[in-house]
Amino acid sequence: MTEIAANIKINNLNIESDISNIAIVENLVYIVSEKYKISDELYGNILIALTEAVTNAILHGNKSDKTKTVNIEYSVQTNNLFFIITDQGKGFDYNLLPDPTSPENIEKIDGRGIFLIKNLADNVMFNDSGNQIKLFFNI
Repeated sequence: MTEIAANIKINNLNIESDISNIAIVENLVYIVSEKYKISDELYGNILIALTEAVTNAILHGNKSDKTKTVNIEYSVQTNNLFFIITDQGKGFDYNLLPDPTSPENIEKIDGRGIFLIKNLADNVMFNDSGNQIKLFFNI
C-alpha cells in the first residue's frame, strides 16, 4: 500500500497473465464493495467494468503470456473509487476502436469490452501508449 497524501492510500495488486486470475479480481471487487458499502447496482457495474479491463490486459495486452503481469491499483478519494489497470504489452490506439453498435459490427462476437467499460464507469481514461486504463466510479 502506498500513501500519497495524509488520507489517500493506493492499494496495489499484481496478478499473473492467466485468465483464471479473474477470480482474484472478482474477490477484490467484493472486498472493496463491502469495505465502502457499495450499492448492489454499482457493485455490478464495477465488477463488469473491472473484469473486462483486466481480461483485456491479460488477453490483448499481455497476450496471455504468464511471464507478464497485470497491475491493479485502487483507491478511494472523497466520493470516488478508482482503479488503474496496467499491462506489460505494447498498448493500442484507443481512438481507433470500431463502434460495436454500428450495423457492420453488431453481429461480431468481440469488440464490446471497452464499450461496456465506458458505459459502466463514470469516467475512463487511457495513457498515451494504451497499455493502461483508469476507471472512476462515483460512490
